[in-house]
Amino acid sequence: MAKTDWIDITLPLGKEIPILPIDYVADDSKIKIPMVDRLFDVDKGDKVTMSQISMNSHDGTHIDSPLHFIPGGTTIDVMPIETTMGPARVIGIKDDKEITVKELEPYNIRSGERILFKTKNSGKVFAVRQYKGDFVTISPEAAKYLAEKKIRLVGMDYLTIASSDPIENVDIVHRAFLSNGIFIIEGLNLDGVEPGDYELVCLPLRLERGDAGPCRAVIRPIR
Repeated sequence: MAKTDWIDITLPLGKEIPILPIDYVADDSKIKIPMVDRLFDVDKGDKVTMSQISMNSHDGTHIDSPLHFIPGGTTIDVMPIETTMGPARVIGIKDDKEITVKELEPYNIRSGERILFKTKNSGKVFAVRQYKGDFVTISPEAAKYLAEKKIRLVGMDYLTIASSDPIENVDIVHRAFLSNGIFIIEGLNLDGVEPGDYELVCLPLRLERGDAGPCRAVIRPIR
């Protein structure tokens, strides 16, 4: 296989993919464990190989559309293609609890940027099926700060961008972005990726009136 500069930052979909924490869902009875089942398999004598996928639209690496939290919000099937394709900046976060305005200020974040955050989450929280410990999230203040900067896209190396302690944070952080038309990529794995400037290619499945869409995200350094 030819050498490539492209880096896959997507979580593989399978029976062992990490599960989204559901402690902020009032009724979790509707939440199903994501499954990828092999219906037919040529390696077992079948004429074809075919799989069936059962999953939440927010499982694995995915893009949140405004409809996720905003009534009448933009849906994933009409997301402008350029939202998740083009130059992006990976910013390394040192704080081991949350992304703060203080840590972001020196980066001179500009309008229209695509920002991907690399935290201690990458390479750690994805190693187990359901992570029980602490993970780094975006503070409400930082979410509002980024929204005021009018960025185009925000990406996070965990299955959710917001802490559920307190529960109000989930609503505040998501709404800060989505109410301003800023799409969110969750479930990125930036393990081994150096902070810096990259070209991003990331497109969701075109789910009709989708609140989110599973996606494949790849980046390569901008020389």
